[in-house]
This record gives sequence, structure tokens and C-alpha cells, in this order.
Amino acid sequence: MNKNERMLCWGYGAIAMIALVATWSNNIAFAMETGSLSLIPFVEALYVNHAAASIANDILLLCVSAFIFMVHEARRVGVRHVWVYILLSGMIAIAVMFPVFLIARQKAIAARRGRDA
Repeated sequence: MNKNERMLCWGYGAIAMIALVATWSNNIAFAMETGSLSLIPFVEALYVNHAAASIANDILLLCVSAFIFMVHEARRVGVRHVWVYILLSGMIAIAVMFPVFLIARQKAIAARRGRDA
């Protein structure tokens, strides 16, 4: 992997770490506020008003596009176990797992280039 690719991976890693803190600090606060770890109150809160529903729908449909991209790219460049990234996107956050997938993708591209050389 060249220097630019390493910097790109570090950037993706930084985004993933920031996203982990940004999402889970709020997830934990929501669970403490509601006294529940159930998914039902969380989803209900996503649709509490039209603005929240707009953002929820936007992110949901972005996730669908990202998952299609992840599966396609995983097959194209040889990233194994793409289903794990998709599963963990729902359990952790897509904002965390998509950059982690992009790191794996970049490493697979570099490895393929090394084999082809």
C-alpha cells in the first residue's frame, strides 16, 4: 500500500472512531432516558416528527445503497465476509462500519495490485 492509500485508510479509521463515539454516546443516552434497550422505542423515536422521519428515511435508503455497493465491491476486489460488515452496520452503526469496509476494500485493492505486479 502506498503512502496516499495509508493516509486514506487513516482518514477512514478516524471517521469510524468519531462515528462510534457520536452514535453510541447518543444510543446510550437514549437507553438511559427511556430505561430500555428495546429497538421498538428507538424506531418510534425516529418517526416522532416529519424532520426526524425524513432523516431516518434518508439514512435507511443510503444504507440500502451502501450495502449494495459493499456486496458488489467485496466480490469485485475480494473482501471476504462482507455480510459481517452489513450485520455490524445494524448493530453498531453504518457510519462506523462503512469506513471500516472501505479500509478493508483499500487493503484488498493494494494486495491485488501487489499480486499482479
